[in-house]
Amino acid sequence: MMPHSPAPAAKPVKRIVAAMSGGVDSSVTAALLQREGYEVIGVTLQLYSGMADRKGACCAGKDIYDARRVADKLGIAHYVLDYEDRFRTSVIDDFVAGYARGETPIPCIRCNERVKFGDLMKSARDLGADALATGHYVRRIAGANGAELHTGVDAARDQSYFLFATTREQLDYLRFPLGGLSKPKVREIAAELGLVNAKKPDSQDICFVTGDYTEVVKRLKPDAGRPGDIVDTAGRVLGRHDGVINFTIGQRKGLGLSGNAAPLFVLAIDAERAQVVVGPREALQTRRIHLKDVNWLADPELARECVAKVRSMRAPVAAHVAVTPDGAEVELLEPEMGVAPGQACVFYKDTQVLGGGWIAKS
Repeated sequence: MMPHSPAPAAKPVKRIVAAMSGGVDSSVTAALLQREGYEVIGVTLQLYSGMADRKGACCAGKDIYDARRVADKLGIAHYVLDYEDRFRTSVIDDFVAGYARGETPIPCIRCNERVKFGDLMKSARDLGADALATGHYVRRIAGANGAELHTGVDAARDQSYFLFATTREQLDYLRFPLGGLSKPKVREIAAELGLVNAKKPDSQDICFVTGDYTEVVKRLKPDAGRPGDIVDTAGRVLGRHDGVINFTIGQRKGLGLSGNAAPLFVLAIDAERAQVVVGPREALQTRRIHLKDVNWLADPELARECVAKVRSMRAPVAAHVAVTPDGAEVELLEPEMGVAPGQACVFYKDTQVLGGGWIAKS
């Protein structure tokens, strides 16, 4: 793959659409941009009306009201876009299908990829904006070959793992004003500006799941709850289960098995056979991962020696990445535990995000 060619001199950015979820991060994003002299237009997406009053959700009900109050405080235009149908098709249906296949999906990445940086970006262009800004804790740095994606300065808040699917074209258009700030500093700015959500708790849960995620899967795909066998690595039946959607790779609790000499963990899930394979903890270790749908934000040659993250909260480990016809092969220099299909593997060189892909198998 050829390196990203230098972009032509960009025209000055004057009008920016700020994605405002109703939380403190996106509100401070809009405020900082306005302080810098840009014409800011706030846009809030209504993604899921069923979450109108649930604590920890986002983009619905009270959050939309909070975003509007902040926009009024700042004196900027504010629009609410109904994206419920797009969100259901692009994110919720994908989430359900992933669990039905025995995977462990990450809906936040799909939301960024397909809704916020796909559909919303188009709306921002329709509004005549020169850029789209979000409250993600990542940095966009101008490099010799175009815009680069880097981790946020606040390592505890870094969200680069969730943005690996951002394309180079999208990155050229995006801005991330909070990438060089810490969360306490953002709240301090919000308090100084008198924003109503300065102390608002962060959204933490999957916005469209009110309790047990399996209830969402069963409601939208009833056959995903098909019962089956729990087997060991030799194929011996150890017990029964109520559906593969109840399990993820590395899971120990909730297997309904007892009397074993050592604890058992979920090693693999075969959705077609409705079978859950269990075994000892050491069997969870893996060094080789095959990825599909790989997105490159830098020259793949840089990933020959890099570090890789297989979960958002895991520390990165040294890795070698090689491009394949259908994705990439990752060799981890230290074994990782519980690498799960449906999760993402993201490559880094120092603070730069080189790219990443979806884990197909390990």
